[in-house]
Amino acid sequence: MKPIMAMKLKKRALVSIAMLVLVGLAATALAANGEGQAAESGMMLKDFLYRCLNFVILFGALAYFAAKPIRQALAGRREGVEKALREAETTRNEAEAKFADYDRKLNQAAAEIDDLTAAIKREGEMEREKILASARETAEKIKQEAQKSAAFEVAKARVELRREAAQMAIEIAEDLLNKNLTKADQTRLVDEYMLKVGELH
Repeated sequence: MKPIMAMKLKKRALVSIAMLVLVGLAATALAANGEGQAAESGMMLKDFLYRCLNFVILFGALAYFAAKPIRQALAGRREGVEKALREAETTRNEAEAKFADYDRKLNQAAAEIDDLTAAIKREGEMEREKILASARETAEKIKQEAQKSAAFEVAKARVELRREAAQMAIEIAEDLLNKNLTKADQTRLVDEYMLKVGELH
């Protein structure tokens, strides 16, 4: 309704302006002609008014017949603009909704990545502690085994040395006994040797 009212007001304003222009032109033409040319100016005025009347009728007819197609074209144009605005608004709302959805998903993904990173870090720390504990335990076992093995080897070496020393002593004693000693000397040497072997144990 408002655009139709505005069109009528515009049309009336145009007609009024055209009439004022015609009257102004007529007054100017009359003022330009002197008083001596009153008869001639009367004829010119009639001709001028006739032409103005023709102009007004032609202008009115054009306005009457052209107004409807112009109104329709303007209405179509207005509807097209309104439709384009509605579509733009819809598109903007959809874009804002998608942006909000993507922003929410991005924030959610960032939070999940942070949680995953923290979980991986915690698991890595726990695994490191397990590995270190296992390494300490293995090192302690190796140390104990090495100590046991060393103690066993030392004991074995002592036994072997004692055995070899006893064997050598026996061989030397036998050799000496066979060469130089009497029965009493042999008994004394065996007793001394047995005392020494007893001291080693």
